[in-house]
Amino acid sequence: MAGARAAAAASSARSAASSGNPPPQEPGLGELLEEFSRTQYRAKECSGTGGSKVERIEKRCLELFGRDYCFSVIPNMNGDICGHYPRHIVFLEYESSEKEKDTFESTVQVSKLQDLIHRSKMARCRGRFVCPVILFKGKHICRSATLAGWGELYGRSGYNYFFSGGADDAWADVEDVTEEDCAVRSGDTHLFDKVRGYDIKLLRYLSVKYICDLMVENKKVKFGMNVTSSEKVDKAQRYADFTLLSIPYPGCEFFKEYKDRDYMAEGLIFNWKQDYVDAPLSIPDFLTHSLNIDWSQYQSWDLVQQTQNYLKLLLSLVNSDDDSGLLVHCISGWDRTPLFISLLRLSLWADGLIHTSLKPAEILYLTVAYDWFLFGHMLVDRLSKGEEIFFFCFNFLKHITSEEFSALKTQRRKSLPARDAGFTLEDICMLRRKDRGSTTSLGSDFSLVMESSPGAAGSFTYEAVELVPAGAPTQAAWLAALSDRETRLQEVRSAFLAAYSSTVGLRAVAPSPSGAIGGLLEQFARGVGLRGISSNAL
Repeated sequence: MAGARAAAAASSARSAASSGNPPPQEPGLGELLEEFSRTQYRAKECSGTGGSKVERIEKRCLELFGRDYCFSVIPNMNGDICGHYPRHIVFLEYESSEKEKDTFESTVQVSKLQDLIHRSKMARCRGRFVCPVILFKGKHICRSATLAGWGELYGRSGYNYFFSGGADDAWADVEDVTEEDCAVRSGDTHLFDKVRGYDIKLLRYLSVKYICDLMVENKKVKFGMNVTSSEKVDKAQRYADFTLLSIPYPGCEFFKEYKDRDYMAEGLIFNWKQDYVDAPLSIPDFLTHSLNIDWSQYQSWDLVQQTQNYLKLLLSLVNSDDDSGLLVHCISGWDRTPLFISLLRLSLWADGLIHTSLKPAEILYLTVAYDWFLFGHMLVDRLSKGEEIFFFCFNFLKHITSEEFSALKTQRRKSLPARDAGFTLEDICMLRRKDRGSTTSLGSDFSLVMESSPGAAGSFTYEAVELVPAGAPTQAAWLAALSDRETRLQEVRSAFLAAYSSTVGLRAVAPSPSGAIGGLLEQFARGVGLRGISSNAL
């Protein structure tokens, strides 16, 4: 387990060195990954040496958010709202320049919002309430856990034990249970009406319309007891006014198979016939027409295709013409949820649509720190079990570089005239990039994109702009932006691999007999895009 991860890190580090252009690093990224892989973040335990590191991470996140947005902060200093959410929860209000920040006037009553959050948190598993994390076109993209069931509402400590299967759960205590919570529980008859009513009020406050549920179950069951629920099976249909999408996606346990297959996601298909899997894919027809995806085949997709298609769906929702926000959640909201939140943030950033002033190393730091670390992803536990969903997220960027994942594509189509002279966009999309040498060379940015990437043939380069007829500056600019998208995502992925190599990966290397490291390096090389390289070359 540690060996494969170490090989991953070592081979990527050697690749960067051989290319002659190691990716620029964000100051503090190494410290962030060290802290992330060493201990579990909890809001109330930020003291001592570890606390000073967390404070630096929090401060840097606020600085990076402040580059492009005016925002309010919802205080959660001692985990008063949620013990495994950031101590400074960022509520993005609007995009702004540096000059506008001097005249910032908040449009949010933080105390009122905080009160609504306090009242609504009981509705969600582990108190992980609906929290806005991305602002795009004035819409809030939110994250949370799924709805709490009777098991949790009758006592979080007992729930945590059943949910985790034992005392290993880092949250197996009653830190979030207050006297108010207990008073709410005493009225059993109206319990769900009350707590879910507050949850719905919060969703409406954030203008959320679309709720995307990644659970493969309708309800999470442990030892015969329903410990969580979900909007799609709410018997009173309290969430009927929202557009519910059931998009089942494998949990973190499945990513052990990804690691065991030498980090090969291609051809890795989830077993949908397992007894506990009872949530079918369900998407309203009106949301699928423009995507050209055969959703009936979802159980035959491998991990790459499934992740790609779900990301396309989420991007189409946030890029729609309405003003509705989006909620993404799984069960606890700290594995699958940050995976898609992080991919959404990076994809929209790569298009130049959000966080426009941030460089690749900076957006990488922000999404690792805020979307993963400060929202409670249990990296220490996941690494010990080989469930490498965190690594998968950033290694997967090579599969979303093409224009089919670009929000600019949709916007461009909306603004196109009835006919364009010369080459059509469809013609250009079919053109292959010019030969730039071996895609498996160590000097080719780890073969970040071309290696077995379904979108590679459609990837854009600046050469493609030359094919646009004269007098079409808008098309040229659009195609240049798409080429820039590919470059930006490549830089984020290579920066992640380089940082990972010097922290999580290399630190996990155990002393090995002479020559053993070559096999480990070769194993990881197959997983991150260096297939075909001999161990001698490494």
